[in-house]
Amino acid sequence: MRTAPTILHLDMDAFFASVEQASKPSLRGKAVIVGGLGPRGVVATCSYEARVFGVHSAMPMAQARRLAPNAAYLVPRFGLYRSISEQVMELLRSLSPLVEPLSLDEAFVDLEAGGTAWDEESARLAGTKLRADIRAVTGLTGSVGLAASKMLAKIASEQAKPDGLVLIEPGTERALLGPMPVRTLPGVGPATGDHLRRAGITTVEELAEAGEDELVRLLGKAHGHALHAMALARDERPVVAEREAKSVSVEDTYDVDIHDRVRVGLEVQRLADRCVRRLRGAGLSGRTIVLKVRRYDFSTLTRSETLRGPTDDPAVVREAAARLLDSVDTTGGVRLLGVGVTGLADYTQEDLFAQAAGEREDGPFEAGVEERGPVGDEPAERHWSAGHDVVHAEYGHGWVQGSGLGRVTVRFETPDSEPGRVRTFRIDDPALEAAEPLPLVRRRVGGPVGPAGPGDPGGVAV
Repeated sequence: MRTAPTILHLDMDAFFASVEQASKPSLRGKAVIVGGLGPRGVVATCSYEARVFGVHSAMPMAQARRLAPNAAYLVPRFGLYRSISEQVMELLRSLSPLVEPLSLDEAFVDLEAGGTAWDEESARLAGTKLRADIRAVTGLTGSVGLAASKMLAKIASEQAKPDGLVLIEPGTERALLGPMPVRTLPGVGPATGDHLRRAGITTVEELAEAGEDELVRLLGKAHGHALHAMALARDERPVVAEREAKSVSVEDTYDVDIHDRVRVGLEVQRLADRCVRRLRGAGLSGRTIVLKVRRYDFSTLTRSETLRGPTDDPAVVREAAARLLDSVDTTGGVRLLGVGVTGLADYTQEDLFAQAAGEREDGPFEAGVEERGPVGDEPAERHWSAGHDVVHAEYGHGWVQGSGLGRVTVRFETPDSEPGRVRTFRIDDPALEAAEPLPLVRRRVGGPVGPAGPGDPGGVAV
């Protein structure tokens, strides 16, 4: 068992929202919410300023708007996020060959395998240097956790947020874990957490005190054994180098069989949404939707449907999963449900979150609107998504602040400028074109590389 704190967990701080703030000087220090702006949209990420109002990721966008009506609501620029993620992952790979990405903004690193760290002091130095390098290369901040295992390193990075570093010293693990809720441990989801709560177990310390035999009785041999080991701060899971994913899926096992067909349908819809969030977090889309149903008698059925092209649209996945469920008899009850996506593909440069066709919103930071031209030979008018980059022949580079009713509002600024002025144009203005995002970090003549960070209104490299 490893004792030195040489497993590193990196979690970028409010990644999508931080990228938007770094690229848009007028949004630095402001509440920024990134996600799907349509009727069924969800929050992908929000800035720490937005979290003060109670907004969090995976929240329905309609609820976020009620909590923070004056926030900036932006459509994701997934291509930019992925390019910055690649820069961060390259920095991690320079530390060790064993890098295990969990999503675009999160990864484990085995520092010992790369010869980068071997004890507490060298691990802390490696983590400190990594945070500085990320800031210099991307202009963003990340939180680092260091510990002797993956479980503890992830807990440490949560404690380090935002923009910090926490190292769990050898010998302190049990005392740290003891008062934490059982949901802190990997593998303890809502169903397992409720099951343990009914047995009088709510903290990790109580989990450890229950003993392995009792946990095996409550949860089964494999799960009970694993959770008891983790409660004792034992986590032998290795850091696994990046492998190409073949599928993305989620499933839930229910303590009591579900007999109500309506409830089964609602559970499938909820699982479909979770699957899409995981799909997007991995930067993927997929063509084949898979439904898994384990019935009351432990018989397991799978049904699948292949679409014409890859999708990451939650509505499409929900509808396909519902069609698949129609072909399954659940009369006797359901023990487990799962939804997955296979036939994976990388995203193309397109709107990550599907917008409702013809949606019209005209607030100061509202969604772009696709205005359709007359039926016939005339082309449809252009679509301007809130937050996306544009360039004007006279005013230069900017970003879409809002669109609707035949008009588009643009704020003209760049990552290294002062907060810019706002101008409004006709939606079909020939001088206005879509543009590629600008780098968040530039090299100043005679000076070092530095970020256009949230605390730097002018965005000047330092």
